[in-house]
Amino acid sequence: MSLIRRSNVFDPFSLDLWDPFEGFPFGSGGSSSSLFPSFPRTSSETAAFAGARIDWKETPEAHVFKADVPGLKKEEVKVEVEDGNVLQISGERNKEQEEKTDTWHRVERSSGRFLRRFRLPENAKTEQIRASMENGVLTVTVPKEEVKKPEVKSIQISG
Repeated sequence: MSLIRRSNVFDPFSLDLWDPFEGFPFGSGGSSSSLFPSFPRTSSETAAFAGARIDWKETPEAHVFKADVPGLKKEEVKVEVEDGNVLQISGERNKEQEEKTDTWHRVERSSGRFLRRFRLPENAKTEQIRASMENGVLTVTVPKEEVKKPEVKSIQISG
């Protein structure tokens, strides 16, 4: 998978993973009969889970990120800060083991890895980040520095 960082048009602080060859009819698996060379591709299962949905809201006190990660345990999810100001949320859901006697009628639940990155604003206190998980929802709270109001000093006018 070709990983290229690009800013989301609607969210200038985000960094998304993007595959420029996604959806193109290139040969996969090294088929020599293809007119085009093979490119490493992600499986459709991984691609379905790769874009884990995350909400980001800003309150007067903090930036709050909420990620839907149903079926994952907190040990299967990582929250990290890269380069001092990039929040990275990642994890992996393993594929269910198939038994020889099983007959699958439908497979819609996705499996694989996900990774999302968000560039935090300058007022984020990255050393005080908190994360919690409840009912399949990961909540990451990034406190903000208090905005200092400018000190106004009155000057006496003489004359």
